[in-house]
Amino acid sequence: MTPTTREECAALDATDPLARMREEFVLPEDVIYLDGNSLGALPRSTPARVADLVEREWGQGLVRSWNTAGWWDKPRTLGAAIAPLVGAGTDEVVVGDGTSANLFKTVVAALRMSERDVVLGEAGNFPTDLYVTEGAAGLTGATQRRVDPDGPGLAAELARGDVAVLLLSHVDYRTGVLRDMQALTRLAHDHGALVVWDLCHSVGAVPVDLSGSGADFAVGCTYKYLNAGPGAPAFLYAARRHHARADQPLSGWHGHARPFDFAPAYEPAPGVSRFLSGSQPLVADAALEASLEVWAEADLGQVRTKSLALSDLFLSRAAEVGVGSLTPAEHARRGSQVSLVEPEEGAGYAIVQALIARGVIGDFRAPDVMRFGFTPLYLSYTEVFDAGQALVEVVREGEWRQERFRARSQVT
Repeated sequence: MTPTTREECAALDATDPLARMREEFVLPEDVIYLDGNSLGALPRSTPARVADLVEREWGQGLVRSWNTAGWWDKPRTLGAAIAPLVGAGTDEVVVGDGTSANLFKTVVAALRMSERDVVLGEAGNFPTDLYVTEGAAGLTGATQRRVDPDGPGLAAELARGDVAVLLLSHVDYRTGVLRDMQALTRLAHDHGALVVWDLCHSVGAVPVDLSGSGADFAVGCTYKYLNAGPGAPAFLYAARRHHARADQPLSGWHGHARPFDFAPAYEPAPGVSRFLSGSQPLVADAALEASLEVWAEADLGQVRTKSLALSDLFLSRAAEVGVGSLTPAEHARRGSQVSLVEPEEGAGYAIVQALIARGVIGDFRAPDVMRFGFTPLYLSYTEVFDAGQALVEVVREGEWRQERFRARSQVT
């Protein structure tokens, strides 16, 4: 049952099994942070871990640390640590490059595994997915089509029999809608298509079972719910059954079968390592390593339960002032964010800015969506209640109409 008073929220905080995790993060005292779906908070252990890499491993170990500190194997050891968070085998995930590069690798690899030439993407997906798909299609001679994955058109597009690869986001970045990975993967496979899943708004936020769903490929970032910091490396999943056939286009040195033979011709490494390309960003890896150590202590079932409870609470507060939601009320279709619709044209950005001025940090996505992320490891029930109260006051009192809240910053 959703609490209706701050006292009830405080009682929930007192018995919250995840409350202890709050101490693992650095957060300003005067801020309620509802933007972890865009950039996660700083784990308390990260500065020391990064300093250790810089001062000891690099400063003292120098080039020897490629061996002694395990630098060369970081893509695989970090991938193995992410694997339980996405329901994958430890030999099916590697860390390296960014989300865009990994999307390109997997889309092209999937195209090369098929005799078909159509990439089917989702209309309204995050721009990176749209742009990378467009680029991959242009370079390979494939055709790009787009469809609403939540409507009847998806099945009809797949039934045309020419789709090589379907690229979908597990959680929609604008609306927070959670897709049924197993059902959609089965639908694509039934029509002879491979599937690439974008997990950027899923990993660390909702249950993910790549292996159980029969997924082919997946990519995801680590700087949102996984708290690895701005510019953190991305990860890539390739199902074990595809390792021998997958042929990715960015055939760099780190993906070679025997890189220290310095052979002039490329030979892909066995397993998922063939999806690696260039040198690992080891300073950023240190931050990711610290965050994954925190996640190793978290119970994913408790994370999901609390996520839904927190977003229920915020949705109930928004409803008090008639602010509508794009995020479904049904738990089975909801990610870990709430996307609200501006109450009148042009209000959304200003409302978010007015909330930020009060210390409640969310974000705005054009043209009209106010987004608020719920990160159970460091958010409390009372904070979400207070954030909802701030929203109620900003809307009810028209505070957002002040001119100072309308000036657009470069990053929204």
